[in-house]
Amino acid sequence: MKKLAIGLYAAVTVSLMIWGFYQAIYVAPTDAMQGEIFRIIFYHVPSASVAFLFFGISLLGSIGYLSFRRSHPQWAQIADAWALAGAEVGVVFCTVVLITGPLWGRRAWGIWWTWDARLTTTLVLWLIYVSYLLLRRFAAGPQVQTLAAVLGIFGALDVPIVYMSNRWWRTQHPAPVFGGAQGSGMDKSMLIPFMWNMLAWFAWGLFILILRYNVERKHQQYAAEEARTALEGA
Repeated sequence: MKKLAIGLYAAVTVSLMIWGFYQAIYVAPTDAMQGEIFRIIFYHVPSASVAFLFFGISLLGSIGYLSFRRSHPQWAQIADAWALAGAEVGVVFCTVVLITGPLWGRRAWGIWWTWDARLTTTLVLWLIYVSYLLLRRFAAGPQVQTLAAVLGIFGALDVPIVYMSNRWWRTQHPAPVFGGAQGSGMDKSMLIPFMWNMLAWFAWGLFILILRYNVERKHQQYAAEEARTALEGA
C-alpha cells in the first residue's frame, strides 16, 4: 500500500512538472521588456520559495531536537532527521536559485553577479547551510547533533533577511513582484502558469524531502542497532 501511494504521488508530481513546463514555455506570453529570458522566473522563484520552506522545516527540526534530546530521545531523533533532510533539500533548491539568478541577471543587467543585498544574503544563507551539511558529514562525537541544531537555527535567521532585503534596501535585484509597491503583481496570463509551477516544484520538493527523511531515519536505526550490538559484545 505504501509503495502504491509513493508511486501515485510520484506520477502526479511528474505530471505537474511536465504541465508546469508546458505552461511556462508555451502558454505564458513573452515579457514585453525582458523577452524570453523572463521565463526563468517560473523556476527561479519557486525554487527560492521551496528552499525557504525547507530551511524552515530544518529550523523546526533543530528546535525540536534541542527541546527533546534529554526528555524524549526518540522524538529528538525524529526531529533531527527532519532538520537534516530539510537542510539538504533546501541547499539543493538554494543552489538552483544561485544558478538561475545569474543566468537571468546576465541578460537583464549585463552582469553575472553584483554584491547587492538580495544576492549577498542569499549566498550567505547557502554558505551557512553548506557548513551545516559539512559539519554533519565530517564531524564526529556526541555533540555533533547539538552543534548542528544550533547552526541550523542560526542559519534560519537569515531567511527573513533574504526575503525582506529588496524591501529594506535599494538593490540591483528587482522589487517584489507580489506584495510590493503599488502596481506590483503579475498579469493573469503569466500568473496562472506561475502558480502551476509553484505547485509542481513544491510537490517535487516534498517528494524528495520525504525520501531523504526516510533514508535518515533508517540510518539512525542502523546506527542505534550497531551501538546496541557493540555494548552487548563488550
